Amino acid sequence: MGSPVNLAAAGTSFLIILPAELPDKTVLACIVMGSRYRPLYVFAGAAAAFTVHVALAVTAGGLLRLLPHRPVQAFAGILFLAGAVLLWRKHGQGESDDGSDRGRSTRFLSIAGMAFAVIFALEFGDLTQILTVSLTARYGDPLAVGIGAALALWVAAGGAILGGRSLLRVIPMTWLTRGAVLVMLALAGVSIATAVA
Repeated sequence: MGSPVNLAAAGTSFLIILPAELPDKTVLACIVMGSRYRPLYVFAGAAAAFTVHVALAVTAGGLLRLLPHRPVQAFAGILFLAGAVLLWRKHGQGESDDGSDRGRSTRFLSIAGMAFAVIFALEFGDLTQILTVSLTARYGDPLAVGIGAALALWVAAGGAILGGRSLLRVIPMTWLTRGAVLVMLALAGVSIATAVA
């Protein structure tokens, strides 16, 4: 009798998803949020968003590849815009440039909810979600692929969140936030242009 979890599928998923996520816009968003808010609260929201996306991807299996490309791109563009707006609005709510809060949005639900919303918007239709769908179709083991993918995404987010405060010693928070917003706006433009073309 085999193992309850296919370790090869889980390990392969982890090893493919982690490097694919590291240069991603969600890691940049985690760096920014982790620099400005309590890291554990940000991680809770980000991890929950990643978990929902992994669940959607493994549930969908190969069905996402059957959807028309243009509507998916248009929807992704709208979500990128929403992520940029959310991050920019939080930027203007009075946090100091050193990342410390001034009494606003210091509660767990507020910070975790904001992190969930930003990561959920940014991750929709992302390369790692598509890779998770493909891995599920290949291995036929949604649980194993889901475990490997979720762990990889959590490791990427955790590293970005913890490293965010160190990054502030080199790059001012305002630049990080503006950079993240610009990246999201660029991705929104590319997605919408691809949908229209």
